[in-house]
Amino acid sequence: MTPDIQTAMSLARSTPVQAPQATTNAAAAKKAAQDFESVFLSQMLNQMFDGISTDGPFGGGQGEAMFRSLMMDEYGKQIASQGGIGLADAVTRQLLTTQESRP
Repeated sequence: MTPDIQTAMSLARSTPVQAPQATTNAAAAKKAAQDFESVFLSQMLNQMFDGISTDGPFGGGQGEAMFRSLMMDEYGKQIASQGGIGLADAVTRQLLTTQESRP
């Protein structure tokens, strides 16, 4: 193994693993669920736009590829903040239900 990998593995072994902390804070659960929906939508939109050609008088290149992913991230955030597709509501309910059932 290379020294970098050995150092990383040693650090990983020495860092204690912490269990997720349960919360009954509905606002925090809703925020986490909305962030999750935003990322999900961004990934979905990236897949949708992969097949669209960027050729044209002002299109193409690595710059457009980078900015397209940033644009899809913003689209995902905006869609999620405007109510999304209902995924955040379902995830919020599941988070709160799961955390309430813990001993």
